[in-house]
This record gives sequence, C-alpha cells and structure tokens, in this order.
Amino acid sequence: MTLRLTAEEADALRETARRERRSMQAVAREAIAAYVSSRTRRRAEHLARIVAEDALLLRRLGDM
Repeated sequence: MTLRLTAEEADALRETARRERRSMQAVAREAIAAYVSSRTRRRAEHLARIVAEDALLLRRLGDM
C-alpha cells in the first residue's frame, strides 16, 4: 500500500514522530488503529441507540 500525503500532512507526521522519538510508520499505524477503533465503537453505540429507541417498531416489523 502506498499512502500519499500532502506536504503539510507529511510535515505534521514527521514532526510528531520526531517529537515522540518514533518512526513515522509507527505514528501513522497508531493513528489508523485509533480511527478504526473509534468508528467501530461509534457504530455499535449508534446501532444500540436505534435498537433501544425503536424496539417496539422493530418488534412489530419482525411479526409481519
């Protein structure tokens, strides 16, 4: 996989890696993992809210 960054994104990544004394790859991989985890958690929360709020409707649809 090739990840293409703008000059500004690459500079920010480089600076973060330098400041944390880590590789740019390690910083990018951690950021991707955090993003994916957050999206998965938010999706589960949204689905749980929908199921709770629309329980009666979902039950009625299931009975059809």
